[in-house]
Amino acid sequence: MIIETKSLRLIQCNVEILKSAIQGNEQLSKELGVTIADSWTEFGVEPLNNSLNRLNENQNQKGWCTYFPIHKKDSTLIGSSCYKDIPTKEGIVEIGYEIAPDYRNKGYATEVVNGLILNAYNDKRVKLVIAHTLREENASTKVLIKCGFEKTEEINDPEDGLIWRWERKL
Repeated sequence: MIIETKSLRLIQCNVEILKSAIQGNEQLSKELGVTIADSWTEFGVEPLNNSLNRLNENQNQKGWCTYFPIHKKDSTLIGSSCYKDIPTKEGIVEIGYEIAPDYRNKGYATEVVNGLILNAYNDKRVKLVIAHTLREENASTKVLIKCGFEKTEEINDPEDGLIWRWERKL
């Protein structure tokens, strides 16, 4: 599955794509047939391993894992994005995203987030899309505000300390 935006194609990762990404940029470039932007991920392979494990354990995860944003004009992978899990019983999905430094401040993160939102709301189970950021105003908070999210609470995360929770209702 592909999510199309104005400038991007968000490619849904399957097992083969995730394995290629974990092996490295050269293998991923061959698998996708695209150029790979420098520093396309700051999160490393751990989230990719998590997505791969989720897909291997449960086929219901298909469509609810990692998506790679490909810049159409350059045919370049410029970051990563994801749903952190399938919708909860309450209809909540969490998104995450990152953009390579050379492609930041050009509206691509906003396109990624809006693409993930529209795709999520195509599933009738989804009632709420959430995201988390560090507890400070930064590029991610600006993107979320542009995409209609509201900061709803501060949470103490075991790994990151105090973080902000953002919500976007249908």
